[in-house]
Parts: sequence; structure tokens; C-alpha cells
Amino acid sequence: MIETDLELDDGRRLHVYDTGAGPALTVFWQHGTPNIGVPPGPLLPDSARLGIRWVSYDRPGYGGSTPRPGRDIASAADDVRAVADALGIGRFAVMGHSGGGPHALACGALLPERVLAVVAAASLAPFGAEGLDWFAGMTPSGAAGLRAAVQGRAAKEAYEAGAGYDPEMFTPADHAALAGEWSWFGAVVGPAVDGGPGGLIDDDLAYVAPWGCDPAGVAAPVLLLHGGEDRIVPSAHGRWLAGHSPGAELRLDPSEGHISVLGAGRAALEWLVDRGA
Repeated sequence: MIETDLELDDGRRLHVYDTGAGPALTVFWQHGTPNIGVPPGPLLPDSARLGIRWVSYDRPGYGGSTPRPGRDIASAADDVRAVADALGIGRFAVMGHSGGGPHALACGALLPERVLAVVAAASLAPFGAEGLDWFAGMTPSGAAGLRAAVQGRAAKEAYEAGAGYDPEMFTPADHAALAGEWSWFGAVVGPAVDGGPGGLIDDDLAYVAPWGCDPAGVAAPVLLLHGGEDRIVPSAHGRWLAGHSPGAELRLDPSEGHISVLGAGRAALEWLVDRGA
């Protein structure tokens, strides 16, 4: 894994991760909340077999990347374009999990000339989406954190000052995944919060604000992965996205949760390679 710091024209810095050239396809990873941007370790062996190169970065405010106060979901497309240009990457696919899902969809909507395909796993739908009860099915703690963000930065900061870990947000299948190969999350969550909750706060504020783009505008093929038992981003979000994204395919597994749905990641990589070839 090659790690570099990219200095942007606006004076910000992005901390970038790159597994090195792969013969088949470059995939940009969009991480969840709160994570740093290290590409998904459990998928790397299959990525090597399929010839996939992973490129990613710490979202602004996380890890080694400079905060970008007031950033929206659409701003991810600017950062991805900057990283791709710096690395000489023309066209690529994008994959995101959880809070990374909207950011992946934004890249698809705003970089149509470069994005070949998008995978969004356990992705939120836009806040205020017509016909979607956005908070329904979320755990009380998860809904409370996002409702605080609706009230603005001060309310969200106050909420996070007293917030704690709620194991009930995860299903038994999630806990099993976290105790197994997806224990990898321990390596990306800790560094994301070591410097404080700033990145998480900026993420949640972006989720409950206008995205700055429309998922219906993604022209590239889209694969949506969702678990029917997801307590963090209920599956109604995935169904809404599937119904409002032309050409999107939804793979909804009734027995999976927010983390365990990533067991479908290997098949998703093959789907990406097929469409990115």
C-alpha cells in the first residue's frame, strides 16, 4: 500500500492510499462513518486475483486529510477527480459502503465521463427523499445522532460530546462479521476518531443536507447491496435508491445487516470488472 499526501489547489491536503496498478480496473473506495480511507482489507485478495487497483483517501476531516467545513456529498467528486488527475487515472469505478455510498453515487452522477460503474453497499438515500420515511427502522441511537445533525452543527457537537457506542446498532450477523474477517473495521475506526469527532460531524451534517447532486443522474451501471436486517441504514433506503436510479440493480439479502452485507463484496467486484472492462 502506497500512502501519499496530495496538496490541492485550494490549500487543502488529501491523504491518499493506492495499492498500485492493476491490469483490469481501478476502483475508488469511499469509506463509511467514522472510518479512514484504507481500502477494504478483506477484499484485497480477490482484488489481486481480479486485477483490481484500489485508490482511496481519507475524507476531509479524517486521518491525514484537511477538514473542509460545510462540505456536501457532491464535493467527493471534486476530490476524486483531483486524486485521479494526480495519479494519471482516466476512467475508473467507484465503490462505497454505508456513508460512503452517497459519496460513490455522487461521483457517478458528477463524473459521467470517467466513472464506469458504481457499487453502493448499505447506502443512505437523500434526506427528505419523497416517499421515504428516512428515520424509520434506525436504532434509537443512530436516529438521535442524525436528528441532532438536522438541528445544526452546535447541536450535533453537543450530542457527540456525550454519545457512546451502542452495540444494538449491529445485528447478530454483523457482530459475527466483526468478530471474523471484518474485524478489519477496528483498524479504520480507531484512527478516524483519535483526533476527535470532526470528520463524523461533517459527514452527518452532509447526510441531512442537500447532496448537491441527484442519484437519478448516474448514467453508469449501479449495483446496490443492502441487508434486510440493517439497523443503521434500513433497507428502505436501498429500495428507494433502486426505484429512483435508472438501470440500478438491487441485491437485497433479507438475512444480512449493515456489516455482514459486505460478504457480497466479492461478487460485487466481479460485477465491477465485467462492466469496467
